[in-house]
Amino acid sequence: MTQPDTAWSSVWTAYQRTATGGPVQDPAVIDEARSALRAGTGHSAQPTPRIDLYIDPVCPYTWIVSRWLLEVEQQRDIDLRYHVMSLRMLNEHRIVDPGYRASVDAATGPSRVATAVVTSHGPGEFRTWHTAFGTRIFDRWRYPDRAEYDAAARLALLDAGLPETLADAADIDDHDAALRRSHDEAVGPVGVDAGTPIVHIDGMAYFGPVLNAVPRGTDALRIFDGVCLLATSPDFFELKRTRTTPPTFG
Repeated sequence: MTQPDTAWSSVWTAYQRTATGGPVQDPAVIDEARSALRAGTGHSAQPTPRIDLYIDPVCPYTWIVSRWLLEVEQQRDIDLRYHVMSLRMLNEHRIVDPGYRASVDAATGPSRVATAVVTSHGPGEFRTWHTAFGTRIFDRWRYPDRAEYDAAARLALLDAGLPETLADAADIDDHDAALRRSHDEAVGPVGVDAGTPIVHIDGMAYFGPVLNAVPRGTDALRIFDGVCLLATSPDFFELKRTRTTPPTFG
């Protein structure tokens, strides 16, 4: 008879190969990252929830979650921190449609510019830049091309009062090591199922929530409280259903 740990190892390996087509992760590595996150956050004794939001600027669902959390921040005392992640790095080992891969590769520039902003001017300026960038890109649903991303990144720097020369980071890999560190910090405690957005809530890390529109007012708080409640359970892993409509901005 197959031992339970052997059976689970087989299921785990088969699932990861199906889900990512990439290297198989050791579940102990994910658990270690989760333990390190909880220990490093050290927030359990404080009344203000700490929310670490990881952003690839080109992701529409991350844009919606960022607007939702800013809505919550206007009504509730939260410690909201912005970080950068990368859709290109997220998908580098996955078997994906060639057209999607080409699209992700072409959209690498904004995450590099965002990392340059964080490195040179701090996460507060990244938040300002992200709002200026997203306001241009997510005014309506579409697939922006490389030229539009580059123009939005550069104009957002001007709006934020940041050096326009930071836009040059889009075409070079000078900040890729820092982007990788931030990306790995986001994904490590989530594991193979990571997508965007990634949110860490008081030391618990999840892919999601994926929202199709920005909740406002009391709806924003209701959803926030529900997400926080689920996040407190170490045995909660997933709620999901198929998306049937594009995201709604505005």
